[in-house]
Amino acid sequence: MRVDILTKEYPPEIYGGAGVHVAELVRALRGRAGGGERVEAVVRAFGAERAEAGTFSYADLEPLRGANAALRTFGVDLAIADACGGADVVHSHTWYANLAGHLAGLLHGLPHVVTAHSLEPLRPWKAEQLGGGYALSGWAEQTAYEAAAAVIAVSAAMREDVLRAYPAVDPARVHVVHNGIDTELWSPVEDPARVRALGVDPDRPSVIFVGRITRQKGLPLFLRAVAELPPEVQIVLCAGAPDTPEIAAEVEGLVSGLQDTRDGVVWIPQMLPRAEVVALLSHATVFACPSVYEPLGIVNLEAMACETAVVATATGGIPEVVRAPGSGAAETGLLVPIEQATDGTGTPLDPEQYVADFAAALVEVVTDADRAAAMGRAGRQRAIESFSWSAIAERTVEVYRSALGG
Repeated sequence: MRVDILTKEYPPEIYGGAGVHVAELVRALRGRAGGGERVEAVVRAFGAERAEAGTFSYADLEPLRGANAALRTFGVDLAIADACGGADVVHSHTWYANLAGHLAGLLHGLPHVVTAHSLEPLRPWKAEQLGGGYALSGWAEQTAYEAAAAVIAVSAAMREDVLRAYPAVDPARVHVVHNGIDTELWSPVEDPARVRALGVDPDRPSVIFVGRITRQKGLPLFLRAVAELPPEVQIVLCAGAPDTPEIAAEVEGLVSGLQDTRDGVVWIPQMLPRAEVVALLSHATVFACPSVYEPLGIVNLEAMACETAVVATATGGIPEVVRAPGSGAAETGLLVPIEQATDGTGTPLDPEQYVADFAAALVEVVTDADRAAAMGRAGRQRAIESFSWSAIAERTVEVYRSALGG
């Protein structure tokens, strides 16, 4: 079976969880042992040429280089769709590649499988980023989902979101296959020298945030919450790639305010190599995920695999990953309750209460080193047992077979 995997992000051009998912899924599909039929995974990705065998890259079309970002995306989609002849299945990831998969399916008579990493109707703040292109991205996504032979949701909560956002999609075609984590690549390390080189004191407790500067990730809310942390606690921000100048300015102002009132506020705006992120996570006391929209949250799995306790918003698929007190199993962190607007923004109805609750949860964990360490150990065990990429690859192949009518 040849599967053409269509994606905007692929190494070395990765900036979010969807790109991590695609890279790891491809590696697991290509490395499958057993499982019956062999799968040939061909990658068709946006961007510059890549040297990897079985991987093809597609740059913006020259006549569209000055066009709206969504139109530039559609131009790349056309080139990718044309190239998919000979595949048995096409599998697209995110709205950027959904139109390519839909058109390839129509053009070549192929089943199209979509993985739902996020949904455009639940990210209305993207209108700030794309302008009128946001209407185009939503149209492309809806068209692809409603026509797809199968939709893979990365969590049960994501499945519910798909069916709510696109009620014309047949529920029988929406399958839950969680994101995964490579627990060999993401594992705890003792590397205090590397951490110090990044400006962090490994001997002080710390709370770390890793993510892009977007409304979805809740960074401004987090920055208000950490103002309540004890003065000895460091705040480590691996945060870059702001969506808009407005949110960039908001974050800069909040970070500057924190740095005026306390030491140990470390902001690293550039994308770090994995080894440095692993070292920072491993030495952190708590990983914070203040997202207001998160279909699953690979970042939580990465932190757990590095034996770091997690404090995260109880939204989307996060409660399917983070085990909180009362779950009946070893706790891996704390979940912060949130009441959210139903307009698609995920905005807290009571932001001050959410910030206060998030601050209290952070303080509860960061000031109890033994409890945080126990959460970290339980988190790594959960990552190993429940989120291996080999198992996820097999479940994905089952979806391919169902799309082919097998």
